[in-house]
Amino acid sequence: MRAVRTVVGDVPPDRLGVCDAHDHLFLSSPRLPGEELRSVGAARAELAAFRALGGGAVVQWTPYRMGRRAADLPPLARESGVHIVAATGLHQAQHYDEAILKAVRGPRLAELFVAELTTGIGLSGVRAGFVKVAGGFHALDRHARWTMTAAAEAYHATGAPIAVHLELGTGAPDVLDLLCGELGVPPERVVLGHLNRAPDLLTHRHVAASGCYLAFDGPSRAHHATDWRMPDAVLALVEAGFGDRLLLGGDTTTAGARSVNGGPGMPYLLRRVRERLAAVVGAEAVGRMVTENAGRAFSVEWR
Repeated sequence: MRAVRTVVGDVPPDRLGVCDAHDHLFLSSPRLPGEELRSVGAARAELAAFRALGGGAVVQWTPYRMGRRAADLPPLARESGVHIVAATGLHQAQHYDEAILKAVRGPRLAELFVAELTTGIGLSGVRAGFVKVAGGFHALDRHARWTMTAAAEAYHATGAPIAVHLELGTGAPDVLDLLCGELGVPPERVVLGHLNRAPDLLTHRHVAASGCYLAFDGPSRAHHATDWRMPDAVLALVEAGFGDRLLLGGDTTTAGARSVNGGPGMPYLLRRVRERLAAVVGAEAVGRMVTENAGRAFSVEWR
């Protein structure tokens, strides 16, 4: 039986409802000083706003030691009626103090990922439902190769999917060469994030043909082509027969971007992105992206 591992237990994939496949309720990083997502009240309000528009699930891509607040997630899920899926994993080195990285060097990292997937995050008892790692800009540095190797080991031990932050949407072929080619992770267990930030339709089709999932996640920022190029990119993939590999998300990473603070936040996915994509590929296709596709991408025959 395949199941999505949420913070309150495993659920069948068809129980997720409408899913924001990449977002953050809590997040902190030295790269985002003063913009941390730490407020439980703001997270509660954001979930309520998302739920009011028909949202049913949020996949939080916040990994190890980046302010996940795992113990706060189950009460928020129960109060809001929104399924929450938590992450284990490790981001780029720039998001951590060296002491944190030194503590998990070598094989300890894979052991950490497996423990958080099967036993729980710290003392919270909350189990992660997937592994989040990150590539670099058009390349994979030593840190990325180390974390992806650990993520692959965790997949082989548990079956958990691996979600990858692509820096500005780049480096997808290198990620697949490593994870699926060298490390033996099936492509359908890999989610590539931020493809919207690099609207390279040739690369999109190439990686979609591998069988992995492509996440278009987050409204435009100053140097991103997210909003104005995304409909064309999604249409091209649907017309090429890859509509069943597409996921949609919001990727709220700063306090100012929350809807409760005047930003787009989680509701933007359902309030604006969904309707814009429906205008070019149809409401039925978009509906499958946020329900069936997300359920398949994050459901596992847990080992």
